[in-house]
Amino acid sequence: MAKEIRIKVQDKSIVGVLNSSQTAEIFYSALPKKFAMQRWGDEYYGECGIKTAAAEDARAEMEIGEIAIWPGGNALCIFFGPTPASIDEKPRAISLVNPIGKINEDISFLKDLPGTIEVEFEKM
Repeated sequence: MAKEIRIKVQDKSIVGVLNSSQTAEIFYSALPKKFAMQRWGDEYYGECGIKTAAAEDARAEMEIGEIAIWPGGNALCIFFGPTPASIDEKPRAISLVNPIGKINEDISFLKDLPGTIEVEFEKM
């Protein structure tokens, strides 16, 4: 069964659905979490305390709305558009990330937020 998480960003609350990967399980079991995230192009990333190696399904090419853990920085990433590493309009991580889920709602409001934001993650 898919695990849902609530993501609170400023005055908005959105829902993410986690996949069944081991990395997603580790993140889910560590919730709730609140931490600062920095912007890199149309990606927010922030140190989330999850230490993991690159998984078998690790990749750099992402889709809008995808959530991933970046093993290189122990960081959670939310992709919402092209990044400085992109070669087209798709989001691209700086290096391999472990996909852990997806936000299926409109997250275009992230484009209007500042360079650093506080984000809360909790189980639903």
